[in-house]
Amino acid sequence: MKTLRDLLEHQIKDLYSAEDQLLKALPKMRDAANDSKLKDAFESHLIETNQQRDRIVEVCDKLGISPTGEECKAMKGLINEAEHFLKEDASEDVRDAGLIAEAQRIEHYEISGYGTAVRFAKELELDQVAEILSTTLDEEYEADEKLTDMAEDRLNRKAIS
Repeated sequence: MKTLRDLLEHQIKDLYSAEDQLLKALPKMRDAANDSKLKDAFESHLIETNQQRDRIVEVCDKLGISPTGEECKAMKGLINEAEHFLKEDASEDVRDAGLIAEAQRIEHYEISGYGTAVRFAKELELDQVAEILSTTLDEEYEADEKLTDMAEDRLNRKAIS
């Protein structure tokens, strides 16, 4: 990598890998959840993640690159942590609170990745790319906020008892 554009392209491929891995992990998280609203949130984010991956393909088309070629090791690690948590002997309420924690770690990683990519695209004056990536960044913030609201509104309290 010699230029900021090279670094942006690397980041985009990494994000594609992250979204692709998440598409395989979200159904497991959804199925492990007990709370119906949490299940619905995971299902909704699964649909959204498909759209986000499609947007990355659109960005790659605009940049003239292939979305493949990178493996996001960070997402692999985050998903591995979530899978280890699912093997824990936990009550349903504690499992739901833990699933939110695992999901938020993933969301925070995605927020960081998309935020960086948006900044790089803006600095390179790739306005359409920045706009597409900003749409996904906004969705990641919204997903994190929904998870926080669920945790604070009731799921963490249920896990206390």
